[in-house]
Amino acid sequence: MKLAISFVASVLFASTAAQAAITVKDDVGNTITLAQPAKRIISLAPHVTEDLFAIGAGKLIVGAVNYSDYPPEANKIERIGGYNGFDLERIRALKPDLIIGWASGNPERQLDQIKALGFPVFLTFSKKMADVPTVLERMGEMTALQAGAGKAAKQYRDQLAQLEKTYTGRKPVRVFYQIWDRPLMTINNTQIISDVMRVCGGVNVFGTQSDLTPKVDVEAVLAANPDVIMTSGEPGMKSDWLAPWKKWKNLKATQNNQFYILPKDSVNRMGPRLVEGGKAMCDALDKARQ
Repeated sequence: MKLAISFVASVLFASTAAQAAITVKDDVGNTITLAQPAKRIISLAPHVTEDLFAIGAGKLIVGAVNYSDYPPEANKIERIGGYNGFDLERIRALKPDLIIGWASGNPERQLDQIKALGFPVFLTFSKKMADVPTVLERMGEMTALQAGAGKAAKQYRDQLAQLEKTYTGRKPVRVFYQIWDRPLMTINNTQIISDVMRVCGGVNVFGTQSDLTPKVDVEAVLAANPDVIMTSGEPGMKSDWLAPWKKWKNLKATQNNQFYILPKDSVNRMGPRLVEGGKAMCDALDKARQ
C-alpha cells in the first residue's frame, strides 16, 4: 500500500512539474524553458525594461542596464552595467531565474559571457513594429502575467492599426535619419526605425545599405537629396546635429526647412512607446508633404 501511494504521489508530482514548465522561443530561434514563472529578472536593454513594466512585471526586475530610465520607477533598479560591459559577479549574486537581452544591441562577446553563467537567456530582436506585441506576449508567458501582456499587446496593435489605416497610400517622402554626427551615421531598412518610416509613408534614402547602422559622408547625403532630415532627442537637444545641413542650399530639406527632432527614445526603443514615436514621425512627414 505504501509503495502504491508513493508511486501515485510521484506521478502527481511529475505531472504538476510538467504543467508548471514554460517553454517559449525567443526572437533568434532559441528555445527557453523555465521550470516555473520567472520571479527574478535581469534586463539587458532599456526597451526590455519598458516591456516588462508594460505587462506588469516591473516589480520582478532585480537588475537592469544603464539608461533603463522609463518608466521613472525603473531608475530605482540596481544597475549591472551597460554597452561597454556587464558586472558578471553582480549578476551572479542577484540570482536571476531569467535574463532578457537584445540580440543586436548587446555585443555577442558579452552575451556569451552571460550565457556561460548558466541562467536562462531570452533574446529580443524586433525588426518591425508588428514584432513588438509578440515579445510582450512571450514575456507574459514567462512571468505568468498573460492578462497584463495581452492587454498591452492589444493596445499596441490597435494603435499601430490606426497609424497604418491613416497613412497607407500617402505620397512617399524621402528621409535621411541621422543617429550620430561624428562619425556621421544612419540606418538601413533592417533597423526598426525604417519600419516606422514605412508605416508613415517615408522612404529611407540609405535603406539598401548592408550594415544595420552604416557610416556615410556628407557627399552621399547631398547626392541622395532627401526631402526630410531627422533625428531624435530631448526638446532643444542635438539641434547642432542638424544645423550644419542648412548651409547646403541645394538640399530639398534645406529649401523647405524640413528638419525634425523626434521625442527622445520614441522610435529607437523596441517597446510599447514605439507607436507614440510613430505618430510623431508621421506628423512630421505629413508636414513635409504640405
